Amino acid sequence: MTTSPFSRRGFLQTTAAASLASSLPATQAATANLPTTTAPVGDTTLRWLDGTAPARFEGATLGVPWPRGQIKSTAKALDFKLGNHPVQSWPLAYWPDGSLKWTAHAIAGGTPAGALKLEAGKPAAGGLSVKQTAAQIVVSAGDLVWTVPTRGEALIAEATRAGRVTLKNLKLVALRQDGAEPELDGQVARQAFTSKVTAVTVEQTGPVRAVLKLDGMHSGNNRDWLPFSVRLYFYAGAESVRIVHSFVWDGNPAKDFIAGLGVTAQVPMTNATHDRHIRFSGEGVGVWGEAVRPVTGLRRDPGQAYRDAQVAGAALPPLSGMDKRVSDRLALIPEWNDFSLSQANADGFTITKRTQAGQAWIASNGGARTNGLVYAGGASGGVALGLKDFWQRAPVRLDVRGAATPLADVTAWLYSPSAPAMDMRSYRSPGDMDTHEKQIEGLNITYEDYEPGWDTSVGVARTSELQLWVLGATPSHQVFSDMAGQVATPARPVLTPQRLHACGVFGDWDPVDTGTPARKLIEDRLSLQLDQYLREVEQHRWYGFWNYGDVMHTYDADRHMWRYDIGGYAWDNSELSTDLWLWTSYLRTGRADIFRLAEAMTRHTGEVDVYHLGEFKGFGTRHGVQHWSDSSKQPRISNAAYRRFYFYLTADERCGDLIRELLESDADIGKVDISRKLAPGAGPRSTELPGVGFGTTWGSWIAAWLTEWERTGDKRWRDKLVNGMQTIGDLRRRWFAGGAPYDAKTGKFAGPGADVSISHLNGVFGVAEMSSELLTLLDVPAYRRAWLEYCRFYNAPKDEVAALLGKDPGGRSLTDTCSRLTAYAAFHEKDRALALRAWREFFSSRALRGGGQLRRVGGVETIRPLVEQASISTNDSAQWGLAGIQNLALVGDSLDEAAKAAGLVQ
Repeated sequence: MTTSPFSRRGFLQTTAAASLASSLPATQAATANLPTTTAPVGDTTLRWLDGTAPARFEGATLGVPWPRGQIKSTAKALDFKLGNHPVQSWPLAYWPDGSLKWTAHAIAGGTPAGALKLEAGKPAAGGLSVKQTAAQIVVSAGDLVWTVPTRGEALIAEATRAGRVTLKNLKLVALRQDGAEPELDGQVARQAFTSKVTAVTVEQTGPVRAVLKLDGMHSGNNRDWLPFSVRLYFYAGAESVRIVHSFVWDGNPAKDFIAGLGVTAQVPMTNATHDRHIRFSGEGVGVWGEAVRPVTGLRRDPGQAYRDAQVAGAALPPLSGMDKRVSDRLALIPEWNDFSLSQANADGFTITKRTQAGQAWIASNGGARTNGLVYAGGASGGVALGLKDFWQRAPVRLDVRGAATPLADVTAWLYSPSAPAMDMRSYRSPGDMDTHEKQIEGLNITYEDYEPGWDTSVGVARTSELQLWVLGATPSHQVFSDMAGQVATPARPVLTPQRLHACGVFGDWDPVDTGTPARKLIEDRLSLQLDQYLREVEQHRWYGFWNYGDVMHTYDADRHMWRYDIGGYAWDNSELSTDLWLWTSYLRTGRADIFRLAEAMTRHTGEVDVYHLGEFKGFGTRHGVQHWSDSSKQPRISNAAYRRFYFYLTADERCGDLIRELLESDADIGKVDISRKLAPGAGPRSTELPGVGFGTTWGSWIAAWLTEWERTGDKRWRDKLVNGMQTIGDLRRRWFAGGAPYDAKTGKFAGPGADVSISHLNGVFGVAEMSSELLTLLDVPAYRRAWLEYCRFYNAPKDEVAALLGKDPGGRSLTDTCSRLTAYAAFHEKDRALALRAWREFFSSRALRGGGQLRRVGGVETIRPLVEQASISTNDSAQWGLAGIQNLALVGDSLDEAAKAAGLVQ
């Protein structure tokens, strides 16, 4: 239940009221008057994301927040225990007073017994070790030993299990095609490339988790291209290594077509072929399992014991006991050498096999969707390789080649060679929009910002996750099914929403509370909208290598389709902070399905929608038909605020890399004129310094700087934040100036800031959320006054705005979603009347008055039956959701009064 309207976040949320002496430099005063402690948390019991303990656990890492002032430590390794289960802990981020804000905890494989209670104390021993020489790195865990060369083709040279070499030469492969798929009698040629590792960094050495980062290029045919970064994660108590594979597309879209992209390893096959086995995950928990040389289904029966052993994947009993009519003819039973599972799309996979190259492929079986795991080996051991988000990323493929030979190859194709080659060209020809005037007219009809050369795909990236097991025997069907489940939905220990909320992280939100009719009304609507987007991903098949993780921008109710082919209305690319909406929704609900949708979005938007090399490095691409096709390149899409959640909740190193990539991107703002399509005179301009908008641009940089300051304590990034905040506050019109000339060297804004420029976009790309965080961390009175002024007056009546600014300049819209600005001012200024105004603004949306109702559409009207919300818009959904969440947290105690006055509840 709720409490008084201005005590909800109390001491934690309110910054110091006293102003600092003007003689103190802002960088020294930045944290002087902020709270140094908050109420400590006691119990830190973890739970499983999916609610129950997993059948199989290969280890995982999570981030844990702590209230300001509770834990003071400068140690690189921290002492936490998890009962008798091994755990490894280290600092992840710090509060301004130097106390720990986030800690990271690696949990060993093997499901912990009892409650997952994390507490101070000496952890149980992990037993994982790392030994390094100039030539190689050796990681040992139990009877598993992994050898990683520091240079060359192999990512892992070999892995042994109980002394037996079970895996050799794990490497990356890529296929280049010199043209698109041939039309009728056309021809194309393919070339093969393999990984060339140029650097290996040992990022962690155990005793529970070791992390190796391998950087390099795909090499072959006198060419190096497709730069990659691969991390190998080893956990004590696990039989596997987790592989996080990232690459950057740097080819020529007109000439280079990726025909295959994969991870492959060799498996020594030492058992007799009747004791060698192949496994593929099937539908659901199903398993496809067969021997290289089958002894079941023969004309002559070898005996029950032999059939049972082979189906189980065990070694056959001595052949001397087998019916001689079979044992004498074993050599005449075909040996199946090659196996393939191909998932061509999200709706279907097929399994085929053949006896050898040059012979026909035989269809075995198939299904709809599989978890994406393959095994090859025998009674003495083998290798299983799985690809996360397998069917969601289709076209994909799993291969075994040479199963009847001494050395088999197992390959997980991240992009399948069976599919048409990957086409990275622009979807449109520049011929019909070859002048600036035509481009403006095109923007006015299809909402697409187009300009030749600005729709390039060069520099986008993609990250994939794999799991590689080295096993001492062929797994049973049940064990293999459990492994496949771990690949598809890795077991993840997490915190409850209440435990996260107690630490005051990530701004203004609170756990779900349906304790009053008005709260239930809003919570139900928030859930309905989240459920609809989960449904839309499936209904409209938002899957595929480059697409999975994104959602669409706007719906076309006439076609019962999202506007996938209409300019700027197609892929969303984080427009209006969809990522923030999903992550904040997860924080307060703890829902596993929302976590996984947000995780997929983070993996997508941070990689595919952002440039990682080339002239647009550090910038993201506005919403469009292709993720890179719109010519508007902006920091609001590469915004680190969208990545911070996943980084802190999981301590994911790749996500941390992406945030660090953006630290210096403000220095390049002059290279990309964001406002080049605007009318002359629109927006802040300067002949010396580039004009930068406070919300859409500066507000998109600050999350990277804040995160780096929190991670490292480097005051350079704190000072850059303070400089921007202070100089915004010093402008004559403060936030209502909209933007000003900006100096990337200092982070300061320049000029008098006397003109008023209001844009409805200024507050919807994370700056509202980030300002809320910054003002609990940095005491910059001038910025606090400026932000509170903006929050109070953005939605204010025209006469009040005119009294403040001399006139009502217009440009104010999104009244309902910007109600959270009003709520912020109401909370911090303890103004109940303003809180009620915030709710009236929020209620102006149709969302709570019958808008957005669901209906079923089917028959010949649609490609498949749909549950449709005809008025759905991702802009509206994300911003309305964020406003509802923040309003509940800030002014929730005035909700019932406001809802009754509006006639929403009795």
